[in-house]
Amino acid sequence: MERGSEIYRQYVAILEEELRPAMGCTEPIALAYAGAKGRELLGQLPQRIEVAVSGNIIKNVKSVVVPNTGGLRGIAAAVCAGVVAGSANKELECISTVTPKQQEELREFMEDCEVIIRPSSSSLVFDIDLMLYSGDSFARVRIVNHHTNIVCLQKDNEILLELPIAESSEDHLTDKSCLSIEKIVEFADCLDVNDIRDCVMRQITYNMAIANAGLEGNWGANIGSVILRRQGASLEKKACAYAAAGSDARMSGCEMPVIILSGSGNQGITASVPVAIVAQEMGASEEELLKAVAVSDLVTIHQKTGIGRLSAYCGAISAGCGAGAGIAYLRGGRFHAVAHTVVNAIAILSGTICDGAKPSCAAKIAAAVDAGILGYDMYLENQQFYGGDGIVTKGVDRTVTNIGRLAREGMRETDKTILEIMLSDGC
Repeated sequence: MERGSEIYRQYVAILEEELRPAMGCTEPIALAYAGAKGRELLGQLPQRIEVAVSGNIIKNVKSVVVPNTGGLRGIAAAVCAGVVAGSANKELECISTVTPKQQEELREFMEDCEVIIRPSSSSLVFDIDLMLYSGDSFARVRIVNHHTNIVCLQKDNEILLELPIAESSEDHLTDKSCLSIEKIVEFADCLDVNDIRDCVMRQITYNMAIANAGLEGNWGANIGSVILRRQGASLEKKACAYAAAGSDARMSGCEMPVIILSGSGNQGITASVPVAIVAQEMGASEEELLKAVAVSDLVTIHQKTGIGRLSAYCGAISAGCGAGAGIAYLRGGRFHAVAHTVVNAIAILSGTICDGAKPSCAAKIAAAVDAGILGYDMYLENQQFYGGDGIVTKGVDRTVTNIGRLAREGMRETDKTILEIMLSDGC
């Protein structure tokens, strides 16, 4: 790959597009963003709110704290936070500047405003369809496929925006069919880090900050602290612990922003923090760190492109594989090392379910990072999984394709069953 070529520029564009700031779990924040946009259209506080959401939105909003709400959880809280205190122009940071006074107003508003929540009738995995009513006036906002992809804006009988809807999580995003493990390594080898410094360094800075906060505070199940106290502080355990701690803080309402990857803060943390921890211990240069995190990010995106933004397949597993690949690259490995690391890591934890955003995500992240590092250690010991071992097939990119098929097709019914179990407990 040549620096400045079309495919090089496309890889840079993919990183810039996918590495975005967000506060809190991204599904509740997408609801808050819709609420802020709807209030902007309506021009006043609504008297009634109706929101139709797909199952994966319900799954990922049910158990996490919406930041800057004083500890509130759930779909109604997320939407109403955006309506009362959101700034739509800030997108996934739309409720980053909520004041204590606005938190009081939010609670009062939720007591007075009727909020009706129902499952979406569409077949889309990611679908938020919000209606705000005040007197004879109404506003509609619809977001599908990914967190800021607004496809419909309506005020009363005037359609302000109406875009065609594709059944793809990549709708209106840069084409990622150019991604392959070999090309990702080639990209990193010829990369001028000034081309990705802003987005990747921001990812490292933000996500390391929340990881440190997770270890210093009392968040969720404190998985990171448990690992360091009970399992020791080896470099590998430290990489797992810091990534888990960032997730624990984020899932439990920490009001620090993160940089998301493929629509997920947990994936953004998992792909960057372990690589940064290893780089710090190695005394790696900034250039080496940035290239290694870019490898981790792109390997994660490559896997997630086939899987989709939301599914029954835990996205942290993909990011853990990415982290293993980034660490392999950081330690001097190139295509052969990275490819074997990815295949080995995929084989270890494939099929781990996503049962929504919640504190236990931190433990899954720790396991995913551990699998990524083990995948590289296997390579160093000349050990590997071979084509025919389960879903592993000859060729790393073909194995990545198998993961996408497993998640999209094989786990479709699993996703429905997970949601049914969760809803039987109450939403």
